[in-house]
Amino acid sequence: MALPAEVQGRIESFADALWMERGLSRNTLSAYQSDLNKVSIWLLQQRETDLLNADRSDLLLYLAELARQGLKPRSTARRLSCLRQFYQYALREGWIEHDPSALIDAPKIGRPLPGALTEAEVEALLDAPNLADAQGFRDRTMLEVLYASGLRVSELISLRPEQISLTQGVVRVIGKGGKERLVPLGDEAQTWLIRFLKGPRREILGARLCPDLFPTRRGSGMTRQAFWYLIKKHAITAGISKHLSPHTLRHAFATHLLNHGADLRVVQLLLGHSDLSTTQIYTHVARERLKNLHATHHPRG
Repeated sequence: MALPAEVQGRIESFADALWMERGLSRNTLSAYQSDLNKVSIWLLQQRETDLLNADRSDLLLYLAELARQGLKPRSTARRLSCLRQFYQYALREGWIEHDPSALIDAPKIGRPLPGALTEAEVEALLDAPNLADAQGFRDRTMLEVLYASGLRVSELISLRPEQISLTQGVVRVIGKGGKERLVPLGDEAQTWLIRFLKGPRREILGARLCPDLFPTRRGSGMTRQAFWYLIKKHAITAGISKHLSPHTLRHAFATHLLNHGADLRVVQLLLGHSDLSTTQIYTHVARERLKNLHATHHPRG
């Protein structure tokens, strides 16, 4: 169903403003636009109104419909957050006089603990790629860098050789919102990078040129989906049956640092979190580990 030109134009203007003001990625902006398009179509079909003329009751009915369809509270909260940001922008631009989302409470959601591998499981995963193959050597190097630095997968696959300083042992990362940070690599990851750059990377590329640090056999950069497939493949080889996510090694990086006594604010800086509360979730993971250790080994546990 096609949206009225005015509504479509307002949504695009909102997305442009988010990009200008907050430097959000294309994927995030597309998700915002998709959410607003969905609620716009529902309002037109079910309430015979549009996004700019909807009132609080219209939005409450929409959220109730999402719950009826079985949408998880976290996804519903994200849709409501998107609506709130849109209406705040619309209010600022003078498109509306009142924010219909202002008095709507967000659904209560629990904050799930990120799954983290044990140190032994990480070792098994790192050992899984076949080093006799150039692509297997690349995979091992990517996993080593990921675990050593705690990068997001999107940050890892977009790395370029010039972002790595092997003399200083750091990687310069461009994170969310275009924010730059320097992250230590550690001796092990540096060793793998040196070996990869000297041989396997050249073997993968042949005579082709690729600006990305970790090219595919086609001579192009790797996608998130391709790397996610590689993680799952190597996890099977390593005998790891846990549910994994693309950020599994990022979670392990943070959890293992805290387990070994790292300061929370240092971990925050290394992960590139703008808010300490985002990093604090890892303290819960570490705390659960301590409880389990106590229960297992203490005579009165």
